Amino acid sequence: MTVTRGHPLTTEITDILVAHCGLDAEAAANAPAASLEELGLDSLALLELSAVVADRYRVQIPEQAAQLSIPAVADLVARGSEQPGHTENSIVIDAPLPLVWDITNDVANWTELFTEYAVVEILHREGDTVRFRLTMYPDENGVSWSWVSERTADPATRQVHARRVETGPFEYMRIHWWYAAEPEGTRMTWVQDFAMKPTAPVDNAAMTDRINANSAVQLAVIKERIERRVRTGEIAVVGGAGVGDE
Repeated sequence: MTVTRGHPLTTEITDILVAHCGLDAEAAANAPAASLEELGLDSLALLELSAVVADRYRVQIPEQAAQLSIPAVADLVARGSEQPGHTENSIVIDAPLPLVWDITNDVANWTELFTEYAVVEILHREGDTVRFRLTMYPDENGVSWSWVSERTADPATRQVHARRVETGPFEYMRIHWWYAAEPEGTRMTWVQDFAMKPTAPVDNAAMTDRINANSAVQLAVIKERIERRVRTGEIAVVGGAGVGDE
């Protein structure tokens, strides 16, 4: 079946959600940018949506559809079930896990850790959760991209969950960092799940390629900078942890 993008398909998806999934039509009309999850649709409702869309349009709705707005679902159907973006990148750093954890979660000093961030502004802290604004160095067009993110660290499990609060060209962006001790040091892994807005200049596949390429660069930079600080004695490793200026 050939479908067209835009308002008609958005209306069709809304009708499906109302007729088959229990969507409150008035709530949807009042919050056109809200995600299906924010509109109160549960996993059973999403299963029903997937079944109807698969039967009617021969398109598979991904598990992450709960994070999408109705127009974004319509755009997904129109594009023929483009899959949400997903990346996973990791590196082993020759340093103890507690040290790597402390340095990489010191958000206020990320300008000294990453090469892409010009400014980090801490907006709010509460327990292990921090909300902050990142501003990048100008790109090739002279544009300095900036957005607000929020991340929650769990020292007990050595995991961090983050999300973009100001999503910009993303429909959503969720980030998961986890750390594991290995014989060679500490493995730090970044996982990102996202979807681009229909108005974004690139699609999910293109952004996946960009994130994979950039993650490889930044992970290598972080590895080099942490290992150099240990090697030069800027940070002394004592009993498996680091003692320095952090």
